[in-house]
Amino acid sequence: MNAEHPTTASEASRQMRPGRPDLSNANVREDLARTGRCALMHLPTGRVCLLPLRHHGPCEFHRPQDADDVMSGRN
Repeated sequence: MNAEHPTTASEASRQMRPGRPDLSNANVREDLARTGRCALMHLPTGRVCLLPLRHHGPCEFHRPQDADDVMSGRN
């Protein structure tokens, strides 16, 4: 396989976003993910994990308002 010429769409996508291939998932909040956070969302409640990317243990889900505070620098 030639890395310069990906053979599938998923390989091309991985080359474009090597650090966070999960950004295309609806259950990851992109703005938080770009700041280095886990950003996994619990879709039924809108709660989001504010722990660092690749954290150990389970996610800690916080209210959407808490995530907005983090993004605005109030927390």
